[in-house]
Amino acid sequence: MQIVVNGENREVPDGATIAGLLQALELDSSRVAVELDRRIVKQAEWSTTPLQEGSRLEIVQFVGGG
Repeated sequence: MQIVVNGENREVPDGATIAGLLQALELDSSRVAVELDRRIVKQAEWSTTPLQEGSRLEIVQFVGGG
C-alpha cells in the first residue's frame, strides 16, 4: 500500500504499523516523534497503530550536539 512519509511516497506492506515502519527505516525509536494524519502518536501506541492506504506521517528525529 502507498503512504506518505515526510512528503515522500513510500510503499509498505498491508498490516504495517508505525513501529514496523521505523524499523524498516532503521530509525532509533527512542530518538523520534511521529505524527500520523496530523495527530501525534505516543510511542507506547506505535506497535499497535496500523498504517492505512494514504496515511500521511511526519517523522522528526532528535539530534543531540553541542
